[in-house]
Amino acid sequence: MNIKYLFFTAVLFIGVHAQPAYAQELKVKITPELGSVDVKHNGKTVTIKRNQNNDNKVVDDFAKTSRNCPPFCIQPMSLAPGVETVGEVEMLDYLTKVSSGDESVLVIDSRTPKWVKRGTIPGSINIPWVELNPAQGAAPFDIVDILTGKFGVKEQDGLFDYSKAKTLVLFCNGMWCGQSPANIRSLLEYGYPAHKLKWYRGGMQNWFNLGLETVKQPQESN
Repeated sequence: MNIKYLFFTAVLFIGVHAQPAYAQELKVKITPELGSVDVKHNGKTVTIKRNQNNDNKVVDDFAKTSRNCPPFCIQPMSLAPGVETVGEVEMLDYLTKVSSGDESVLVIDSRTPKWVKRGTIPGSINIPWVELNPAQGAAPFDIVDILTGKFGVKEQDGLFDYSKAKTLVLFCNGMWCGQSPANIRSLLEYGYPAHKLKWYRGGMQNWFNLGLETVKQPQESN
């Protein structure tokens, strides 16, 4: 029998039987077909999977059911015309694109640094909502630096060209949090195309509720 054929058959046998064995190790999957996702975070590979302990509980920071409104009011499902609301599976898809080198996408944690230090989504970067908001002390030149230096916006003679602007996927603490909505509304005011803005409404609240992986080291502040 052909040696190459034997080798190919052996490799195929090992691959077919190894994959189900690994899949069976993960009792708590993301979807029936997806157990985990590898992403890059601060230059290191992080595996995003759900907590495998069926008795795991949500962390205390996200266990509260009642916060004063305002400011912690329930956000609508649709934040603004043209801005798409996404869920966890879509978030993982965007994170995978970013980690695979797709420079047309950024996943942004819109929270202030003290929240980010408690845990954030691997593969995201931190651009606090106050840094895009003049009413919170953001300087116009600093805002322009973020738009042009981080988001791929071109500026000439005071005019913005958004034709090559990146798709931004923004999140904060969840459906009661106003930080990512504030970032999105600021960007819309500056003319950022709505179809290039995606909103993960569930944010860290849902991420923790589903037992998905987080990283606790401080994020880069932009």
